[in-house]
Amino acid sequence: MFIMGLDLSGPSNHKDTSLAICTNEEGTLQVTELLEGVSDVRILERVEYYSRLGEVAIGIDSPLSYEDGGGDRPSDRALRQFIVSIGMKSGSIMPPTMNRMVYLTLRGIRLTREIEANFTGVKIAEVHPGAILGARIVHDSQWLDHILNYKSEPRRLGELLDWLEDQGLQHIPRGRVTTSHCFDALVAAFGAWHWADPSLGPAWLFPKELPLHPYDFCC
Repeated sequence: MFIMGLDLSGPSNHKDTSLAICTNEEGTLQVTELLEGVSDVRILERVEYYSRLGEVAIGIDSPLSYEDGGGDRPSDRALRQFIVSIGMKSGSIMPPTMNRMVYLTLRGIRLTREIEANFTGVKIAEVHPGAILGARIVHDSQWLDHILNYKSEPRRLGELLDWLEDQGLQHIPRGRVTTSHCFDALVAAFGAWHWADPSLGPAWLFPKELPLHPYDFCC
């Protein structure tokens, strides 16, 4: 199985959009590609290529639906409660229709529907990289500090990459992980791996609710 992690930004912000592509091999996740500045066309090209070779699971860091009438989805409220319970801040979970989120949500919805309409053998989940990390390593204050601050302090990425390698994410091109966007794409792939592999399982899961919320939300 091929595992992808996509850290998505708004439609006009290709620069901050990163895609990690990995293979699931004998209990490890091997990074094969780490792409920065990816457009929708480039994302769809890579999904098409790998879907011809085998099953694909994609974890996307973006809202993939919105609540009818606006505001939080039930999954947003549930994840916010979960991350607060493990010591993280609630502000990283924002309603998909919030002004600063709405174009990101639009891009996420469009991409996932294009993938579903054009390719077979592809599974999609919405993921939250900070929660993926927090659910597994907030057992001490040092790690929590890294998780809460790595986006603004890239120097913290090294220890978090060490942790990902210890958890089975191999062949990370460390020299290319210079921004939180590349790092979040790797973490999104790690979360998608746990979601898609029945021998692992996510740390937290809000199941899809058809028809308005067609994808699992997990960390």
